[in-house]
Amino acid sequence: MNPPDGGVADELPGVAPRLRDLRRNRGLTLEAAAGRAGLSPAHLSRLETGRRQPSLPMLLGLARVYGTTVSELLGEMPPERDAIVRGGPPGDAPRGTEAGGWVYRQAGGAGRAMQALRVHVPYGTEGDLVRVHPGEEWLYVLDGRLRVVLGETVHDLGPGDSAHFDSLTPHRIAALDAGGVRLLFVHTLLQSPAAELCLGSGIHRL
Repeated sequence: MNPPDGGVADELPGVAPRLRDLRRNRGLTLEAAAGRAGLSPAHLSRLETGRRQPSLPMLLGLARVYGTTVSELLGEMPPERDAIVRGGPPGDAPRGTEAGGWVYRQAGGAGRAMQALRVHVPYGTEGDLVRVHPGEEWLYVLDGRLRVVLGETVHDLGPGDSAHFDSLTPHRIAALDAGGVRLLFVHTLLQSPAAELCLGSGIHRL
């Protein structure tokens, strides 16, 4: 949940200054970066000052704009680019990182052209957020039921189903079951002069 205006979002410590430094290092103004990420300049300013907590879709968008990964935005960059990512025994699995209600765990190495995540999408979270951005996305449902809306077409997916689509197609993702849905999620990390758009829910237009 985002705190009310004036509140401080401390669930993701260190993200705010990192977002500000990345934007400045890329030579982008607040207005330019916000436009590419589909945010208002005022909302991006709140994220950079820690007055708002970014959701996972916001972090994905900003990572694309800055040519980095969500894990690096959160300060989770591993010391080396290892080809192997160990999951460990189920009881030893890391709790994961929560952003905007979504919980994700890194499933691939940092500094690559693609980012792989294990994601838990809770029921009723971010389901009305329409995303449009350069690149491709692939997802595979592990358990639960997932609704994927591509343009005007609605697809309901169950365990074992997958979707692979051009991210310039307006898309929405939502869990259909009260227990949420777990999925594997892979997306390309592309820097593009084209403005990235996030439309629909009003979350990005504060």
